[in-house]
Amino acid sequence: MDKPLTNMPNIPGTPTTSAAENPLKKYYRQPAIYIKLPSKGQFYDADSFTPTETGDIPILPMTAKDEMTLKTPDALINGQATVDVIESCVPNIKNAWRIVNHDLDVILLAMRIATYGESMTLTGTVPGASETVEHTVSLPAMLEEAAKEEITDTFATKDGFQVKVKPMDYKQLTDTQIGAFEKQKQYAAMVSKEGMDPEEKGKLFAENFKQLTELNFNVLYNAIAELHTPDAIVVKDQAQIKEFIDNAPKKVVEEIQEGLAKNRIQGSIKPIKLKATEEQIKKGAPVSYEMPITFDSSNFFA
Repeated sequence: MDKPLTNMPNIPGTPTTSAAENPLKKYYRQPAIYIKLPSKGQFYDADSFTPTETGDIPILPMTAKDEMTLKTPDALINGQATVDVIESCVPNIKNAWRIVNHDLDVILLAMRIATYGESMTLTGTVPGASETVEHTVSLPAMLEEAAKEEITDTFATKDGFQVKVKPMDYKQLTDTQIGAFEKQKQYAAMVSKEGMDPEEKGKLFAENFKQLTELNFNVLYNAIAELHTPDAIVVKDQAQIKEFIDNAPKKVVEEIQEGLAKNRIQGSIKPIKLKATEEQIKKGAPVSYEMPITFDSSNFFA
């Protein structure tokens, strides 16, 4: 009977391996690029982010498993796929649900560069001409532009209120999008339902609209960390801030909403500016137009 291979003597000059060290380890993926977060890490705690001395954090290319994860529909809808892949590719991010909105675009763009290279072809429609065009962009240039933006967390309204902003994290952003999607889906189902009593349909519409309004205002409430009044009183109590938003004049609330919207796009990847051809202009296109960069996993990481 043959002896087991494990009892065979080592042949001189033949490398051996042990369970403690994988000889394939030197072939593992390595950081492809390093980036600075627009937020400089100021909105994170030690449980969600590990800073570096230089401020540069490494970005690894995606694995085959990561790419497969992004093709799982349910995980994409609830955000779990994006979270898993970010934590795989960005070792310094320990809890991707806590990524603030200022950093999300830069992280996703860096992962795209690390995995697929420095260029990307965008497809969009020329406004007014109903014509589909393709345009190749340099992703490192876009990354550099977004990463160097200075993030501020305060703004002032025309009425003299100073607002300290609490950025949305990926968990809040995902929950808000899912909530809005569910309300819209419910409304679409209600409208298409045949034989429903008009009065009942009206009540359901009113309730659905009320819930959607509450969802939008919850985003507003949660985005305000502090309010400094024109007479220099600082309000941090969230219940008092909510009560103020519910009872303040429309103009004041609209100014705060406008300021929050401008604050929220800090660090985001801006649309690219394109010029229409003479033929496109003749069809009704403007002289220049913008093409947005979408971070849909179905095309951005394809």
